[in-house]
Formats: sequence, C-alpha cells, structure tokens
Amino acid sequence: MPKPKKAKLADGALVIERRGFLAGALGAAPAAALAGALPASAAEGKTPVPAGQAATARGSLPPPPRDMDPPKGGRLQTVAYPGADFMMDVIKSLDFEYVVAVPGSAFRGLQEAIFSYGGNKSPQWVTALHEDSSIGMGHGYSKMSGKPVLNLVHGVVGLAHAPMAIYNAFCDQVPICIIAGNTDDEGQRRPNADWQHSAHDQGIMVRDMTKWDDQPNSMQGFSESMVRAYDIATTVPRAPVLIVASGELMENELPPEERKKLFIPKLKERTSPQGESGAVREAAKWLVAAESPVIIVDRYCRTQEGMNNLVKLAELLQAPVIDKGGRMNFPNRHPLCGSLGGGATLRQADVVICIEPSDIFGTLYDVPDIVDAKLVRKIKQDAKVINLGVSTAGLTKSNFNAFMRYAPADLVIPGDGEATMPSLIEAVGMEITPAIKTRLATRGQKIADNHARQYEAAKRGAAAGWDASPITTARLSMELWEQIKNDDWAAGALSAGLSGWPTALWDFTKNYQHIGGQGGGGLGYSSPAAVGAALANKNNGRLNVAVVGDGDFNMAPGVMWTASQQKLPMLMIVQNNGGYYQEFMHLERMAGQRSRGTDNGSWGCTFDHPTPLYAKLAQGYGAYAEGPISDPKDLGPAIKRALAVVKKGEPAFLDVVSQPR
Repeated sequence: MPKPKKAKLADGALVIERRGFLAGALGAAPAAALAGALPASAAEGKTPVPAGQAATARGSLPPPPRDMDPPKGGRLQTVAYPGADFMMDVIKSLDFEYVVAVPGSAFRGLQEAIFSYGGNKSPQWVTALHEDSSIGMGHGYSKMSGKPVLNLVHGVVGLAHAPMAIYNAFCDQVPICIIAGNTDDEGQRRPNADWQHSAHDQGIMVRDMTKWDDQPNSMQGFSESMVRAYDIATTVPRAPVLIVASGELMENELPPEERKKLFIPKLKERTSPQGESGAVREAAKWLVAAESPVIIVDRYCRTQEGMNNLVKLAELLQAPVIDKGGRMNFPNRHPLCGSLGGGATLRQADVVICIEPSDIFGTLYDVPDIVDAKLVRKIKQDAKVINLGVSTAGLTKSNFNAFMRYAPADLVIPGDGEATMPSLIEAVGMEITPAIKTRLATRGQKIADNHARQYEAAKRGAAAGWDASPITTARLSMELWEQIKNDDWAAGALSAGLSGWPTALWDFTKNYQHIGGQGGGGLGYSSPAAVGAALANKNNGRLNVAVVGDGDFNMAPGVMWTASQQKLPMLMIVQNNGGYYQEFMHLERMAGQRSRGTDNGSWGCTFDHPTPLYAKLAQGYGAYAEGPISDPKDLGPAIKRALAVVKKGEPAFLDVVSQPR
C-alpha cells in the first residue's frame, strides 16, 4: 500500500497529499465481482484456516448481519479517501507506540484505518477486555515509559465504563490521551445503538477528572484538537485528556478540495516551569541554616536524572529524605533515606521542604480515625514549611476533592520539582562554607547510623512468623526479592497489603523499579497498570513483576488475557488474603467503637463459599499459572518456575495464600 506523500510547510505544519484508497481495484465493483475476486472462504464471510492448522468451532467468523448487505441489485459502497485515514496521519505525527482499546463500533472507521492504512504500527493495536482495564493499562504504561498511549472508548457506554480508571490517572497526574467515538448527526444514526451510544456533550461525563476535553466538528478541528490534547496532557501538571471524534468524519469521503486545505500542526517543544530564582535562593538559605531539615517527596521523580539530582541535594545538605511513594524518588537503602523512621524524623524537623506533594496537609498533620477526632500536628509549631511543585494547585477542580485539605506554607515555589532541582542544588552549594560542611557531615553520620538500625530492625521484623501458613507478607516479599535482585527488574504494582516490606527491604536504585500506586484510591488499578507497565518494558529486556491484591485482581482478571495475547514477560502474584481486608478492618473499628464485639462474621468482606481459584482463571486466559500456594516451603520453588517462564518471554501467574497484612 503506497504511503501518503507529505509536504512540509515553512511554519512546520504538514499538508497531506492523499491517494485513492480503494479506487481502481475495487472502486465501484459490484458485490458479486468483489466476492469473486476473493477466496471462497472470504466471500462467505469466513476466515481461511492456515495449512496445517485444524479448524475449530471458533476457526471461522459468521457472515455479516443482513442489514450490512448492499441494497438489492445495488453495489458495495466504496470510499476512496475516508476521513479516518487523515485522522491516522494526525495520530502518527504524535509519539504513540500503542493504542489500547476494547473494540467498538463508535470508532469503527478509525479502528479499520489503524490496521489497513496505518499498518498497525506506531501505534500498534492492543485489545483490552474492559474500558476500565484499558485506561488502567494506559496509566501503568505512562508512568513506566514517561509518555502516553492512545486509548479508544466506544461512545457513551465505553466512556461510562472508564471513569474510575480516568479518575485514578487524574489524581495521580498521569498523561493519558483518550478518543471516544460519537455519531453527531442524528439523521445518520442507525436505530437503537447509535442513539444510545451518542451524546451532544460526551465530555461532561468525565470533565471534572480530565485536564481538557473537546468535541471537534470538522477534520481540521480534529487535527488541531488532537495535537493540543497531547500537548496539554504531557505538560506539567500532567493528566488525562479526552477528544470526542465524529463517526461521520471517520467514515465519510474527504473531498479533494478539503484535503488540500488540511494540515497537521507541529507539536511544540515543551519545557517544564522552574521555580523563581529568588524563592529558590531563599529556600536554600533556610535549608542550610536549619539544624534538622527534612526533605519530603511524593510525585517528584519522572526520570533517573531526577532521582540522581535528589540524591545530590540530600548529600549536600546531609538531610534525611522521606519518600511518600507516589513515584520511586529516592534509593531506599541510601544512608540518608528517612522513610523507615518517618514519624520520628519529622517530629525533629525545623525546616521541611515538600517536593511535589499530593497531600501536604496529610503529611504535616493527622486526623485520627476516632470519634470527635482532634487535629494532630506532626511537626514543631515553629518549623518552617517550603512547598515546591506544581502538584497541589495545578489540577484543582470544583467537584472532586482530590486537591486535599488546604495547608499553608511559609514559602511556596510554584515550579516543577525535577526542573527546579538543579538550581536548588546550585543555590544550596553556594550557601555551604567549610565550617558548615563539617557540621552537616556530623549530622549526616547520625542519620546514617539511625537508618542502619532501622533497617536491621526491619529485617528482624520480617523474620517473625517466617514459617507460618498462611504465608506472611514479609516472606512473600522476600522470597520474590531473593530471585529478582540480580536482574534488571521493574515492579509495575506492589500491593498495599504487603505492609511496605518491599520498600523497607528490597534495594530500589532506579526510578522505574516502582511506579507508585493508583492515585485516586480506586481498586482495580494494580492489575491493569502492571500489564501496562510490562507493555512499556516489552522491548527493553526488563524483568517485570507485580504483586496485586485479590480484591484488585477480581475487578480486572481479563488483563491476563491481554498479557498472554501480547506475550508480555511478566510475573503477576496475587496476594490472596481472602477478601476486602481493608474494609474488614474498618468494620472492626466501627464495631469496637459501638461496643458490639467482633463475632459477627466477616461482614460480607471475604471471598469464600465458594473460594475463587485464581490460577485456573489465569490458565483460562492462556497464562502459565500455579496455586493456591499456602505452604511457605512451596513458595520459593514456585516463584523460580514462574520466572523461568517469564524469562522465555511469556506471562506467569501465582496465587499465594497470605496473611491479611
């Protein structure tokens, strides 16, 4: 198939010179002639079975429904230049490697063009089994790769399935580009489905959980809106965007006179805003003069350079770093890592700098979960607070409260953390004299000694109940670590139910080794995100691992089919604690407050009678799987067998019966 010719204009825009897509060979051929030119099986609506492959009940496709036939005595409609082809040119001008979607007729014109015109390359199609999982895969992919995939959703019904995943990505400040199909022209809508799946304003469904949305009504409008959407999504603070695309524009002929006018805007180079230099110098003075400064980071790190620069700042100041875990920001085994003793470290602070905090109030204050709770301050009354970042104010919406409780700071620096870090390092370095350097070194040694003690205490804690069954979360974490620690590994998800054992005892040195949690607290994120992260790592040789909760996996088991279909080298372990244990703990607390006892059963929070067999489910989706594994002696060998499968380029799955926390 010949490629379209592209002529570059002086201003960097592209004008597309197009070809007749079906003209000539198929132009106005009668249906009978078209059928006669194809193999008999294709003319009958069947897929030919390759030689040597046995036909199965699903080895052929049924004929198309009768309402798709041409009128009696008529001809097949042919479109020489469908609008979807130009849409593909727009999409290909952006940096999409994959398009992840559940197939849907609302965007059928574009889906066909992805394969027939776009060659299923850049982007390559990845089939998902649910829109929530589709967006969740995009979420994990984006955090692992640093760039978005393209997600397609099937009109109103597809977009109705997707909001939980979109909300997670919005709260987590992750760029995702979504296209929803729509039939704008009421006169062109087929009865029933086209009406049910279309809307005058689809974007209103997710407007308060996206950074921007648009519903363009022309092909040039689509071109400009799509480039603008990508630009907005990937500019900090990053977040999902939505374009509602017209099905008529996708499927109808683009007249020659219109084609000549179309162009694709050039995506502008983007830089992240840096903090104002005077404020940065002021922050540096406070940090160097402090007796006990503390650095707190959350959604700071996007690149390895960002992690390396944070290490430089901490070592210059000889100050502890508390990593809140929104991303992998700081090496957990570094002597200045203060995460293990975060509470005590924070209580001693006289200057606190929060870098890209998601919840600065919750970091500095606490509201105990008791009746008539009183606010508890975690830092000294006279401690100074510096807020550096774009996270807290850049995505504030009226309806959803992901912006958290307002917390004033003594110095606010509205700039991107990674972009501002080099200038902060330089400013701190200029404040440090030889005498100050000696004082800082003494402080740093105390922090390092304290970190070593905390690490040893964590190892002793992990040994408790080592041979217990169900398997302890510490043993599950450490059996996995023992077998991946010498590989180039990446964790697409680590269950909150592991009680922090991986971040306490593994050795995280790369920013891609942990991509953080779901952002919005929505269950059903971890399993799709782990598959999306593995998709991002598919061609770079990394060993992908994930530990997900059973409650999370139950919401999105179909992702294992996508992992199998894409041959993703990943190990997914379900931490099977038998139910929604966090909710169980909440109900225990309620019963305790009301003096009603805890002998009322499981309050509807457990998975039993029947007990799910997750390994069989994963096997049904085509993955290697073992479990349930409840004897701790069996866990290490099972992980070894599963990793052998992963290293051959296939997904593997383990169901591990574990203690609740």
